[in-house]
Amino acid sequence: MSKKITVLAGDGIGPEIMKSGLAILATVKPDYQIEEQFFGGAAIDHSGSPLPAETIEACQNADAILLGAIGGPKWDNANETPEKGLLALRKQLQLFANIRPIKVTDSLIDFSPIKSEIIRGTDFVIVRELTGGIYFGKPQELNAENALDTNTYQKFEIENILRQAFRLAQQRRKLVTSVDKANVLATSKLWRKTAEEIAKEFPDCTLEHQYVDSAAMKIIQQPTHFDVVVTENLFGDILSDEASVLPGSLGVLASASDSLNGPSLYEPIHGSAPDIAGQDIANPLSMILSVAMMLRQSFNENQLAEKIETACDNVLKKGIATKDLKGSATTTEFTNAVITDLKGR
Repeated sequence: MSKKITVLAGDGIGPEIMKSGLAILATVKPDYQIEEQFFGGAAIDHSGSPLPAETIEACQNADAILLGAIGGPKWDNANETPEKGLLALRKQLQLFANIRPIKVTDSLIDFSPIKSEIIRGTDFVIVRELTGGIYFGKPQELNAENALDTNTYQKFEIENILRQAFRLAQQRRKLVTSVDKANVLATSKLWRKTAEEIAKEFPDCTLEHQYVDSAAMKIIQQPTHFDVVVTENLFGDILSDEASVLPGSLGVLASASDSLNGPSLYEPIHGSAPDIAGQDIANPLSMILSVAMMLRQSFNENQLAEKIETACDNVLKKGIATKDLKGSATTTEFTNAVITDLKGR
């Protein structure tokens, strides 16, 4: 029986880049069962909810989930925003770990704002805890003269994300950098203590600690130092966006959100870019690489994933790139170039 992939194209450029990703998937392995569902703003327009019940059910029954992008000014003042749908989906599927690879290949070095001698060889992963911390803490209050956000973590949440990071490090260079603010925050003190305990379960790996402000500087100054960076929700949100500028464009990075027991969700790290939607100029690379990440992680298709990544790199080396990478290729042209390379090997 073929594996099932639930597809959430979403909003803005989401449908365009999803079309590219599915075209690449069909080229290398056409026998997956694809089920498309409404999500985000598109779902609000269709049914009034950013996360309809049928979308939840399809995601829960899938072997993997592909997401394009959600949101846009059209829904900024809606009672139920696309972003609320995303947070709800993460909760429903227990997507507790966001995995974001940051890799600067030789074909991307010239696009980076960082000097080539600093950036060359950059290859690390940020593992961000996704369902706890200040984004979900209660109480949360906003009044005319004061505001309150609550940052809270349970020990088991920290243990789960740290084990995920160490397991990933075992497949890489075996260095885990745990990022916190343990000199100030109580949650970070618990985080650091728990990290030391979990590290004992992985004696083949090395654990180091970094304060978040120091880590933010080192990501720019010495990006090649890092292997696996693990941190809490807020810090991970900030650091992963900072690190995303290293390859020169948000349009070239994929991500995964892993569940405790269910399917993983794969998506580009960028937003829906409504200002360029429908113009066939969006960079589909991040969506294509999300497909490759899905093949590797959820379906153990390592050779197919590597084949896609190599094809993308070959196309970039030929100077075929979209506008965000200072090229002139359209979304369709870039996608077709990758397909041509795949069929040629």
